[in-house]
Amino acid sequence: MDRRRLIQAGLAAGALLALPGCRQLRDFGIPITVLRPGMSEGHALRDATTLPAPTREIRCGVAILGSGIAGLSAAWRLAKEGVDDFLLVEGPEPLGNAAAGAMMSPTGPIPHPRGAHYLPLPSRESATVREILFEQGLIEADPFAERPRFAETALVHAPDERLLFGGQWHEGLLPTDAVGPIEAAQHRRFLAFVADLTHRRGRDGKRLFCVPMVESSRDADWRRLDGVPFRDWLIAQGYTSPTLHAWLDYVCRDEYGAGSDRVSAWFGLHYFASRGGHAANAADGALITWPDGLAGIARGLLARVPTERRLAGHALRVEEARGGVTILCHTPAGVVRIHARRAICAMPLHVAAHVVPTIRALGLDPARHLPPQAPWLVANFLLDGFPQESGDEPLAWDNVIHASPGLGWVVATHQLIRAARPAHTVFTTYRALADASPTEARQRLATASADELLDLAGIDLRAAYGELELWRRTRAVEITVRGHGMSTPVPGSLANAGLAALREADGPVLFAHADLSGFSVFEEAVWWGEQAARKAL
Repeated sequence: MDRRRLIQAGLAAGALLALPGCRQLRDFGIPITVLRPGMSEGHALRDATTLPAPTREIRCGVAILGSGIAGLSAAWRLAKEGVDDFLLVEGPEPLGNAAAGAMMSPTGPIPHPRGAHYLPLPSRESATVREILFEQGLIEADPFAERPRFAETALVHAPDERLLFGGQWHEGLLPTDAVGPIEAAQHRRFLAFVADLTHRRGRDGKRLFCVPMVESSRDADWRRLDGVPFRDWLIAQGYTSPTLHAWLDYVCRDEYGAGSDRVSAWFGLHYFASRGGHAANAADGALITWPDGLAGIARGLLARVPTERRLAGHALRVEEARGGVTILCHTPAGVVRIHARRAICAMPLHVAAHVVPTIRALGLDPARHLPPQAPWLVANFLLDGFPQESGDEPLAWDNVIHASPGLGWVVATHQLIRAARPAHTVFTTYRALADASPTEARQRLATASADELLDLAGIDLRAAYGELELWRRTRAVEITVRGHGMSTPVPGSLANAGLAALREADGPVLFAHADLSGFSVFEEAVWWGEQAARKAL
């Protein structure tokens, strides 16, 4: 069987919870660790019929519930403004989707992400993101100029992306040079169209697509795109190229957790036209990353929060009370009741729907307004050396297989500048479970064995390197299951009245999470964290 057929056979074996293709792992003695952050806590919240009694009480001015990027941004802003009576309740997973870990190799620990792993160059509208990056030394000069100078160590260095297409590796993720003239012309037409959108403005004078999303134009002619799926819009515009569709489907799964047939056309274009960031020392479209993803930025935000202002635990109930709110929290030391002037619910909205009993009165009906939540797998493979590559295209930071249900892998040690490759590395694979409904995928993931999860998470590595080469290099695998990994902006998201109501909430209970935008990216989380903090001042 030739290499191309081997790859196709490997991809076909990766359908959702296919028969395990990795039984020989037992022969290699490879340990597999499975993490399910927040799963038991979330299910307990969902199924609870009574609440436990508190054993002690705490008082503070502002309680921030959750230490993902939104909660950390809220705490960072309050601290910068001199507020010293807030309390950060860390939630079931400190740092949320920015969490990271490290795998121990014979030569030392290798950091790796367990969630988000990169950040595009922030546009001028994302001023708070730039402020944070400047404070942490990631922007070195001119943070609010058109072209700031970024730390060279954070900018993704070459080779940054490659695609396995037709049995061969190609530079970049869209194989324009490897297809016929008709398909290539469609590639170029689409790229020229979205490049033009980056600069276009609506009739209200605002950029058509912007980050943060709420700063985008409200021009009705363009917002109508939110009424149709991205794939349908592409076909209506004459984009029929199979390779273009495969790439855009990959983009939607990578950014939104669902395929282009389920994502709103407005959001499909938003991905390409919204940021428009520039750098004095990098090309447009450059990315910034670190071995452990966004965890470093999250830890920098957390460092602004005094230890005595942090509480390990998670919220069980938030209720308005005379003069403020009461919050029941589960902690390692027992259940506590917090009395606060205001609560910032910096948790996913599907969790807030169980924690805040008045959420319907605040305008969000969970049955109608909660955005779909895409399940994800993030797996880290500790490797002894690097698998043997086929072809001349070198290993890149981001490595993707054309038309695979997986999302490829990133190399945790890619940013290490050294004369020779390290003796050990970590490959981090990503997969959005987009080949089933979110509910069905979550149900299957909840009971999947470690081997079944590995079969899903390792699909691209097996296809690229083959079973034997991959497993002889692998020393350990860590799999993080995120049943509610991110919100998906389906058609109608811009008109979601429940999200709009929570964005405007300005009472004792405030909300701060990227879910308020209908999709999960760092800049949106920072925006809503800061907005809630400023309301709470």
